[in-house]
Amino acid sequence: MEQWLFLVAILGTSVVAGAIGAILGLGGGIVLVPILSMFYGVNLRDAMGASIISVIATSSGAAAAYLRSGLSNIRIGLFLAMATVSGAIAGATLVGVVPETVLELILGLALAYSTLVTLRQLNLEIPVGHGDDPLAMSFELEGAYYDTGLDREVKYRAARVRSGLAAMFGAGILSGLLGIGSGAFKVLAMDYFMRLPMKVSTATSNFMIGITAAASAGIYFHRGDLRPLIVTPVALGVLIGAYLGTRLMTRLRNATLRKLFLPVILYLAVSMVLRGFGVPWP
Repeated sequence: MEQWLFLVAILGTSVVAGAIGAILGLGGGIVLVPILSMFYGVNLRDAMGASIISVIATSSGAAAAYLRSGLSNIRIGLFLAMATVSGAIAGATLVGVVPETVLELILGLALAYSTLVTLRQLNLEIPVGHGDDPLAMSFELEGAYYDTGLDREVKYRAARVRSGLAAMFGAGILSGLLGIGSGAFKVLAMDYFMRLPMKVSTATSNFMIGITAAASAGIYFHRGDLRPLIVTPVALGVLIGAYLGTRLMTRLRNATLRKLFLPVILYLAVSMVLRGFGVPWP
């Protein structure tokens, strides 16, 4: 493939990935890493380096829009970021010693678990909390937003905060290990463990993924895994896609977001598990 065509193709792919990332809170990295590796033949570590930059671009493009709409909860995001940043630094230091097939297998298995969790609450619109969590009340991990899809104000308070923190630390490790924002796991932690509305989970995840990615980006830069030829079109495309995605997400229902979330992670889970076992997958 000619270089200019290669750049245009990556740019177009990154726009789509950025939109998906902004809508679902994934950061785009969880989509870009397998696609760059499988379809464009990019070395996995280079793909992860470009993905880390794309995650920061998605967060920058989406977080401001979600903050204006009231969907992104900064207090909850910063509280949980303590766990994700710690995990990201720990995970990034392990990349040089973990084989690529193991990385692919880890990503695939984590995505498979995400698929099962999403299926269990596919049509849930507004989650029901599990009592008053002392940590949630102490740190005021609560909020409200106007849901245009439901045409009413939705109030919420976090539940099972300790479980959410543990899941966030694991999400941070995956972010550092795999070069993704681990947004899928952040969304699941907030949606499933902490019982936050899906829109709040995805919007807050978009804010958090940039912080988590920035914590490990320096390590990727030091190792030389940031290739300008790949990083530049990826960052630009993801930024454009994130802007478009935020405009669409506010009009969707929570249950619709889960249904969009499911096929993406299911396909990627199957493909990465098979690749981890050495089975070719398109």
